[in-house]
Amino acid sequence: MSACFWVFTTLYLYTSNASPITGISSSKTIESLATNQQLYDGETLVSPDQRFELGFFCPSNPCKDVKFLGIWYKNIAPTTVVWVANRKRPIRRTSSGVHLMLDDYGVFVIQDGSKRVIWRSPPKNYSPSVGRKPVLQLLQSGNLVVRDCDINLSCGGYIWESFNHPSDTLLPGMELSLDYGSRLRYRAITSWRKKDDPSDGDFKFGFDRSVQAPQLVLTKENGVRLSRWGPWDGQKFSGMNSLMDNPILSPTLRFDNDQVSLKFEALNRSILLRLVLSPLGSLQFLWWKSKNEGWITILTLNKDNCDRIGSCGPYGICYSDDPSCRCLEEGFMAISSVDWCGFECSSGCKRKNDLNCTAGDGFLKYEQMKLPDNSSVWGALSINECENKCAKECSCMAYTSLNMYGNGSIICVVWLNDLIDLRTVHGGGNDIYIRMSHIELDSIIHKTKRKKVIWVASIVLLSTIITCALLLIIIVRYFTMLKRSKTRALEQEQSPLTEFGGSQEEDSDCRVFELDEIATATNNFCTSNEIGSGGFGRVYKGELPRGEEVAVKRLAESSWQGIREFKNEVTLIAKLQHRNLVKLLGYCIEGNERILVYEYLSNHSLDHIIFDQFKKRLLMWDNRFKIIKGVAKGLLYLHDDSRLRVIHRDLKASNILLDSEMNPKISDFGLARILASEKGETTNRVIGTHGYMSPEYIMNGHFSTKSDVYSFGVLALEIISGKKNWGFQHPDHNLNLLGHAWKLWTEGRSSELMEPVLGDSIIQEDEIVKCIHIGLLCVQKQPEDRLTMSEVVNILQGEHCINVRQPDEPGFFAGRSMMGLGFSTTAERNLESVNEVTMTTISGR
Repeated sequence: MSACFWVFTTLYLYTSNASPITGISSSKTIESLATNQQLYDGETLVSPDQRFELGFFCPSNPCKDVKFLGIWYKNIAPTTVVWVANRKRPIRRTSSGVHLMLDDYGVFVIQDGSKRVIWRSPPKNYSPSVGRKPVLQLLQSGNLVVRDCDINLSCGGYIWESFNHPSDTLLPGMELSLDYGSRLRYRAITSWRKKDDPSDGDFKFGFDRSVQAPQLVLTKENGVRLSRWGPWDGQKFSGMNSLMDNPILSPTLRFDNDQVSLKFEALNRSILLRLVLSPLGSLQFLWWKSKNEGWITILTLNKDNCDRIGSCGPYGICYSDDPSCRCLEEGFMAISSVDWCGFECSSGCKRKNDLNCTAGDGFLKYEQMKLPDNSSVWGALSINECENKCAKECSCMAYTSLNMYGNGSIICVVWLNDLIDLRTVHGGGNDIYIRMSHIELDSIIHKTKRKKVIWVASIVLLSTIITCALLLIIIVRYFTMLKRSKTRALEQEQSPLTEFGGSQEEDSDCRVFELDEIATATNNFCTSNEIGSGGFGRVYKGELPRGEEVAVKRLAESSWQGIREFKNEVTLIAKLQHRNLVKLLGYCIEGNERILVYEYLSNHSLDHIIFDQFKKRLLMWDNRFKIIKGVAKGLLYLHDDSRLRVIHRDLKASNILLDSEMNPKISDFGLARILASEKGETTNRVIGTHGYMSPEYIMNGHFSTKSDVYSFGVLALEIISGKKNWGFQHPDHNLNLLGHAWKLWTEGRSSELMEPVLGDSIIQEDEIVKCIHIGLLCVQKQPEDRLTMSEVVNILQGEHCINVRQPDEPGFFAGRSMMGLGFSTTAERNLESVNEVTMTTISGR
């Protein structure tokens, strides 16, 4: 094979004038490096997606004496380096002709102009076969690899990869690992020496080589351990809940024979995420938000005093919200009363009574704890076998059982020395059984018996009172039930389903619930079950006897508007069935109680995602477009396709609920009305939500299907922009969101309305512009100028063309408040009832 072939196998992508690296001008960028090529100082190797770049860089600004070969984010300023090759062998600035080359055995080398080797990658047991040669590539994950390729650049496995030799940064897909068979085979990240010096620093982060159970540890020079997290319990590292419970990243731990490895992935592959160990020893997950805001810290692993190993000494418990330490509750006391409960608590605690292994020591269970340091693994034993073995071993101070490998096999983990590095972990800790002397156990049993005696005596005392009151309770109960039965009979006659022309038999899917049944499902309307609240009451999550999860809307007894809302929702939703409308399962009328039972939707309402600076990244354009189409189809059903012509009157982001697949469902029909005429109706009672109500409704009380169309237009523009119409602010003008969208439209810059985070995903710009066009046509000042929902759905589905119609100024486009609308005095008086709005906010339905 001729050498000319390998020259042309390299793909040249483009030429740029300036490199993002400090003090370096880039003459060209390439996609791969063959064995007969060189990458010179000033040239770069780029990943296929243009995210990462490899080249020579200067860590200081201005450039001083040394340079390094490294990988950085290509289009981010200032330069963010994620990997350095020659950390221990810097390139002196006096060296000329510096270049990178790849030899025939898969080793890449940094040389100067005189071919003096400055640094080389570790040799590999590789010898090319006929027709194949090694090629150096930078993958879109940021992994620099040497691959065995044929003449068609069809490549096999990796001969060498940078992910096996991390620097100070852990990227998604990169692994920390430890081989328990040979603890020298160890992969960790090491900090830079200084901010402008990428040589090995003082800190390392990886698996702990000093213990048997997998745990993570931060060490300083000479192996001094500073912080630790673990051991691994099958789901998380003990005491490291913040890493496992977040909406941005997902860690994965893998066992392979004697090797354990950990990596993390970004839940949204389009975002930039990295874990960095700083020169000062801080471990931080960073997320690139935007050019203006730069890297945002989303999680710091060693952020408080309790992350320091042994900060409270033996048997001392650390509290992250309290600078002081405390001893374990039973059987322990502080060793030193001088420094205890101050800022220096490392002396720890001691037992009040010494252990006696032959005199009946036992174990006391502590819950929600971070497991202590220096654990040992005794293999696969049941919890009882683990306890018995630990009891016979006098040096065994504590034990627990963990599903460490995640396969259901219970592993016995014990501690053979004093317990160090304990802390409380609320809502995600582990159980641990700590050895106690028989004296302490007897004392605990005595206290328990004493409490039991007091409890029994209290019951006996109260039983007399209860017996005397029992007859009175029976009598009161009898008359209460008699009154309730009469009330139910009256309410059955006045039930919304009969009052509005329907019957319970007609709607077999809408059942009547008993109040006791709903109270049981919601733990008696416990506050921990509450998932939302609004002007007419509260919403609770409940579980029916068969395990079905429901959302229970309990109207406030003091709200006279609530009765009207209740009748509306039962009457309308029971007769409306559509995939984009929330499903009503049943209702309850009992005494003053008015309760609606809906299907439970696991995702948040739309406003909890698009208006949240972190969660909005989880909703890319394909889902936003699906939501716009789904809401449009739901409104079309209400306006034209159902048995009734229904006007929602309160369409807004918080009333759009999302199921597990981000399908939208319109909810909250408390303000909805049935129209007998296509022309609409007029009311003196203007009710709705600021920013979504149409001009004719606010000023004249007139509502029609075009009122919902206006609200839909506002909602569509909010979904596209990620901004609220009401309260929208812009530094260059005093327009609200509608006015801002129209201004951009008239200037031919409508795509600038797009939510900035959508720029990180693959989008169809013409699709976004079409939705903006639809939104503006829906918020026209005059109702007759607005689209119908039938037209909206047809345009969204590509059945109609929209380009022939151009929008005029929208209604309510100028100003940020109602005071700037220029209404007449009469109109302003009518607005006094605008505060009668429905504001139900459901975060989990």
